[in-house]
Amino acid sequence: MELGLYTFADVDPKAIDKGAEGRRRLANLLEEIELADRVGLDVFGLGEHHRPDYAASAPAMILAAAASRTSKIRLSSAVTVLSSDDPVRVFQQFSTLDLLSNGRAEIMAGRGSFIESFPLFGQSLDDYDQLFSEKLDLLLAIRESEKVTWSGELRPPIDDRGVYPRPLQDPLPLWIAVGGTPQSVARAGALGLPMALAIIGGEPRRFAPLFDLYREAARRAGQDVAKLKTSINVHGFIADTTEKAADQFYGPQAEVMNRIGRERGWGPTNRAHFDQARSPTGNLFLGDPETVAEKIVVHQKLFRNDRFLLQMAIGLMPHDQIMRGIELYGTKVAPLVREMLAEERQSEPAGD
Repeated sequence: MELGLYTFADVDPKAIDKGAEGRRRLANLLEEIELADRVGLDVFGLGEHHRPDYAASAPAMILAAAASRTSKIRLSSAVTVLSSDDPVRVFQQFSTLDLLSNGRAEIMAGRGSFIESFPLFGQSLDDYDQLFSEKLDLLLAIRESEKVTWSGELRPPIDDRGVYPRPLQDPLPLWIAVGGTPQSVARAGALGLPMALAIIGGEPRRFAPLFDLYREAARRAGQDVAKLKTSINVHGFIADTTEKAADQFYGPQAEVMNRIGRERGWGPTNRAHFDQARSPTGNLFLGDPETVAEKIVVHQKLFRNDRFLLQMAIGLMPHDQIMRGIELYGTKVAPLVREMLAEERQSEPAGD
């Protein structure tokens, strides 16, 4: 199973000098990606948002900078808001990233959890579902063929035009990111595309039926289920002790969740909610290396996921704490997870 990180590059939305704040965060972010590569993590994902509390509105550019400072780690968007972007430019940007990184680029495409990008780029929220469906269709056509002929209702057609550069990887990896909508899960399966499921609330176990739906939709569409990949993308944090992890993570995470909650009409969170979420059955993967490794393995048996991505840099987490968390993730958690999974495979009866 691949193990990695993702972030949205949170900044202080109240910062007076937003340029200086953005520069600080992006400099720290590149150090974090570089460390993740050095300690042997497999994937680093970077989200796209167009809000004052995040610095990553152009993930491909930041990942291109990271490509020059890393050698092995895969570099992915997490996610690209495809509905409000142009698939031609998305492909060109990530194809270029693929060339710069020697074949380590990925696109994780989704509809987006915020709506700011739609009016910003002149898209109507009334077309929310159709925009994603059409643009995904176009992106798949570009990925499939150098010359593209395509038409839809919401974008001008393309008539036998080439899209360049072509990536080193053929095809360029494309994941579908979903937040729990059954229709999105079924679409990913029917298309035979890898699926990344975000679990940021509730008990993870309740999401298990979505993985069954994904695989069943793939089977019905004639896809080779054995070749499909899945990921869970979750919140959490790793420190030397579970108590330290909880104390360091609670404040920044609660501030972010309450800020978003006020926008969406959620009730406020508190330490009791947080402590329940970090329990063995909760959605937060948080604690010392042993605690986090055990929880990852338990849920891998439940979901049979091929990838696990952890969002540790939430809110205004201090850079030194994030760096220590990444170090522990790569040097302690990852070896434990791989060891436990290998032991389980060896203990399975022959033929299973």
